[in-house]
Amino acid sequence: MRVIRGKTTEIVAFISSPIIWVKSLMYLKEENGLLREKNLILSLQIESMLNLQIENNRLLGMLDFKRQTKLYLKPARVVNKGIQPNLLSIVIDVGTLDGVETNQAVLTPKGVIGKTIETGESASIVQLITDVNFRLSVRVLPSGATGILRWLGNDKGQVREVQKNVEINIGDKVITSGFSDIYPSGLPVGEVAGVHDERGSFQKILNIQLPNDMSSFQHVFIIVGEPNDMD
Repeated sequence: MRVIRGKTTEIVAFISSPIIWVKSLMYLKEENGLLREKNLILSLQIESMLNLQIENNRLLGMLDFKRQTKLYLKPARVVNKGIQPNLLSIVIDVGTLDGVETNQAVLTPKGVIGKTIETGESASIVQLITDVNFRLSVRVLPSGATGILRWLGNDKGQVREVQKNVEINIGDKVITSGFSDIYPSGLPVGEVAGVHDERGSFQKILNIQLPNDMSSFQHVFIIVGEPNDMD
């Protein structure tokens, strides 16, 4: 009888082994699924925290910029891209009720990004510096040379109508000239990334590195007045 019981136990154990193995495998798969889910949640939480930190730093930078400037600035948030096919633009969440008008300069702490071209009560359209029809009168420092900036592509602008006999070097700062009623003088625009003599002309052509990533900013300032205008 003991021999029979022993054989029976061995048979039961042999039959049970695959069942236990399958259950263990199912348990491991379930546990792995839970671990993957937890890892995904943790990754999303970390990414969210990093994004909040980046956003916080960006807003602190804008706050510092507003404190330091003497211009009267209206903060705004980018709520959409422009829908007109022949115009590169954005839509911001401020309008005439906030003191915003057409033909007002729009910028970030890094530099000029465009101007308002259409305003409603609570929203406005901004023509971007990357639009092919955008033009901006600029000055190069320290030489003081002036020219007209237009979009070139790949985060770069091009300045033409610069006198050839003026010394200009890579890295020179480019600011608004103040010749326009829209843009006060001294607003940052970019820096010189290339200098070329225009053939058959007495002028230079400058390639300008623009500081703003035109696809990533979410907050801007509108210049709604200067100290002399608000007296």
